[in-house]
Amino acid sequence: MQIKPLSDRVVVKLVEAEEKTKTGIILTASAQEKPQIAEVIAVGPGGMVDGKEVVMTVKVGDKVITSKYAGTEVKCDGVEYNIVRQSDILAIVE
Repeated sequence: MQIKPLSDRVVVKLVEAEEKTKTGIILTASAQEKPQIAEVIAVGPGGMVDGKEVVMTVKVGDKVITSKYAGTEVKCDGVEYNIVRQSDILAIVE
């Protein structure tokens, strides 16, 4: 099954959270921060959203930084994805 986003939505797959600190301390699952870096899996067509023309600037394969608790979490074929609006994407990681 594939997820095809509509309008200005983007499907992203979150990058795994750090399990260790830089000094080597192993973090428990509850102490790990929710990851903000994600890979773009699918991009909607853009178009008119709330009376404004939205041009999609991200593309499949981009690594992006999203707002911390933005979007809707969905599970498809055992894989967790997050569907966010393009406006919830803060930056592209190069």
